[in-house]
Amino acid sequence: MSAVCSSHGPVVQTLPPPQQDKSICSSCGGHTAGHLLCSLLLWLSGITYGIMILTGVEHMHKYCLVVALGYLSFCQITRVYVFDYGMYSADFTGPMMVITQKITSVAFEIHDGMARKEEQLNQSQKLLAIRRMPSLLEYFSYNCNFMGILAGPTCSYNDYIAFIEGTPYRHRDLEPKGKVNGKSRLNDPSPNTEVIRKLATCFMCLLVFLSVCKVFPVDRNVDDDFIATTPFYAQVVYLYLSMLTIRPKYYFVWTLADAINNAAGFGFNGYDCDGLPQWDLISNIRIMNIELATSFKVYLENWNIQTAHWLKRVCYERCPYNPTAATFLLSAMWHGAYPGYYLTFLTGALITLAARAVRHNVRPHFLGSSSHKFVYDIITWAATQIAICYTVVPFVLLSVGPSLKFYRSWYCCIHVTCVLLAIALPVKSRHLRLKEQKSAAQPSLESTDSNSNQKQKAT
Repeated sequence: MSAVCSSHGPVVQTLPPPQQDKSICSSCGGHTAGHLLCSLLLWLSGITYGIMILTGVEHMHKYCLVVALGYLSFCQITRVYVFDYGMYSADFTGPMMVITQKITSVAFEIHDGMARKEEQLNQSQKLLAIRRMPSLLEYFSYNCNFMGILAGPTCSYNDYIAFIEGTPYRHRDLEPKGKVNGKSRLNDPSPNTEVIRKLATCFMCLLVFLSVCKVFPVDRNVDDDFIATTPFYAQVVYLYLSMLTIRPKYYFVWTLADAINNAAGFGFNGYDCDGLPQWDLISNIRIMNIELATSFKVYLENWNIQTAHWLKRVCYERCPYNPTAATFLLSAMWHGAYPGYYLTFLTGALITLAARAVRHNVRPHFLGSSSHKFVYDIITWAATQIAICYTVVPFVLLSVGPSLKFYRSWYCCIHVTCVLLAIALPVKSRHLRLKEQKSAAQPSLESTDSNSNQKQKAT
């Protein structure tokens, strides 16, 4: 950590600490640590940096995506079908997933900043756009910094460089005279309180996972005796409980990774409306928002947040046709080669379309009174939690056989329901919605221009 928090200037702080990286990777990968370091430092980072330099800013983002995702897929296929099928062991593919996000994010952000016009960018792309080519040292430091080498979370290149250089965290919240949300800002506040809170959360999540997970094994959902002798309503309750007890291990890992970055001083995101510091710039989860989510969209927005941002920025915002399906497909490829991943994300895409149709057509009828909205929220909470559990069973079981067995035991009822809802309830395509928003914004711009012209004439 001293390499990052050193006061000897950005160059020293940017230097990647190889011995720390090596020890961290060795503790995770064992005999694969050498391959991990070679992949991170020599292959992916070096090759993709060469691609960016040689191919130019117009098309380098496409080449970097193909190379990084292709090599990640090769490693995952090798791991699954050559070494240890079905064994969820920690190895080099975990860090490879993180560095794939970083490599592709940088490539797209450079493309936005150096190859596209300002008016072609949305607000997020303008904020994250990289206006100059990073040096080799900066590029390697961003990809291989030891704070997030194992579990991330992924951050934007601009945020990382701002942290290294000690510049303001985000320009969007800065007010004149060095104030943020009306509060004087000289230095980032101490992260100690937030780190302690997140470490306490880690401890509780680990305790819950170790004590409860074995009580509700997921495999029981596809056990023949359980399916034959258990009423369907009890199967639904057990499915929810079995998936609920799995989530704490993800809460533990992502909260710990967030706390590590915060302890180094990275992750400050300004002050809230009450003047309290926020350390959620690179947070990956919001636990209460997940457990109380009343829609599929809200759940996904609060789960693996940085990966969701990456998928949105790299795929969803740029795909001209059917971005929802393309985004879920990219997510499945990024996660790995197990067939269960593809079943999960194909199901997720279908449920997303159905949930969007329900939200657009049904929800407005329940907003007339608070009591109606409360009933709607209760129903949608239960539906969301069951839909999520139903969706991620193949993600946990990994194989095709057990996954299809589970869906058959439920008569694929959620699949059928989602297809019927998507067909019966009309929803405008994203392309048409964006077109309407632009056309609606045009008159306001014209009226603003005319008002300004009238004022100029009056003066």
